[in-house]
Amino acid sequence: MPHLFPRRFAMPLAVSLLGTVGAAQAQTTDKTDTTPKYVNEFLYIGVGGRALALGNTQVSLAQDATAGYWNPAGLLRQKAKYDAVVMHSELFSGIVKNDYAAFAMPLDERSAIGVSAVRVGVDDIADTRSLVDPYTGYIDYSKVTRFSVADYGLLLSYARKLEAVEGLQVGASAKVIYRNVGSFANAWGFGVDAGVQYQRNNWQLGLMARDITTTFNSWSVNSKEFVATTDPDDKTPKNSTEVSLPRFVLGVGRYVQLPGQFSALAAVDLEMTTDGRRNAPVSTGLISIAPHGGLELGYRNVVFLRGGVTNAQQVKAFDGNEKWRVQPTMGVGVATNGLRLDLALTKLAVESLGQSAQANSIIVSLGYGFN
Repeated sequence: MPHLFPRRFAMPLAVSLLGTVGAAQAQTTDKTDTTPKYVNEFLYIGVGGRALALGNTQVSLAQDATAGYWNPAGLLRQKAKYDAVVMHSELFSGIVKNDYAAFAMPLDERSAIGVSAVRVGVDDIADTRSLVDPYTGYIDYSKVTRFSVADYGLLLSYARKLEAVEGLQVGASAKVIYRNVGSFANAWGFGVDAGVQYQRNNWQLGLMARDITTTFNSWSVNSKEFVATTDPDDKTPKNSTEVSLPRFVLGVGRYVQLPGQFSALAAVDLEMTTDGRRNAPVSTGLISIAPHGGLELGYRNVVFLRGGVTNAQQVKAFDGNEKWRVQPTMGVGVATNGLRLDLALTKLAVESLGQSAQANSIIVSLGYGFN
């Protein structure tokens, strides 16, 4: 019957949409691997139109308020004294909303601080468990209620220059995580990220350690909000704890001044996860390594054209053949009088009935630096 679908799958669908955002990007290749994966994946979608247009290649490049997310050491490289960034994007044809805001400022000549906030959510989900009266069988639409599933992240960042080595700076972010599934369940989590950046001539190097202390999410389930169904597979969840294992990102970038007031910036990141095998170019029982690459062409440091690749995965088609695919990204940016407008377009490859389809996501971010 039609009402059974929402009863059994309305809430799991909402939860899985958030998980799919990250998990679909790097599925595990070993079904026997029980290492915890894809915890807090909403924090790895990426922020900022520039970064997303460059294929999430930012660990060595971050130099504005978004550095609190990508690499807090980069907070010391922002060009203005104060910097703010806001972003909005929609995934899965607008079902999932991704919002971000950040602000950064210096404390003195050697240190800087920043604050970042992220929300990824699915809103206005219909709870139709009471749609049909179990005794009379009548449908009563007034019984339908609505709820939201959302993940929140708050990052407090600090960066400092090390005088012992010229061009070297370090930073760290303490993060607080709150995850909510309507009135059904919620979770709190805490963790620490740490990063390093080093500049010499036109070379830029970066290292980011996410969840370096491991990040724990403690889930609290309101069992009174769950209504039993006739399906024996529908069981009330229990209070539990999730663990995010550390991941490391090593990045290198190179800036080149071209003739005619043109410039080029190329960068590569290697993302190393420690939660077992993933569908990545390098996959072992200990770590998996996934590359990201990006190229930015600029004119007079005002107009920028960007492109990148990320999420290299081995895909098996219905004919049994396997081939590697990457997710291309592209975008443009304009910067003038402290104002920055960045647009990014990402294409998520989707296998549908043996044919390749494309689901596009448009990301818009606005930044402003002022003294």
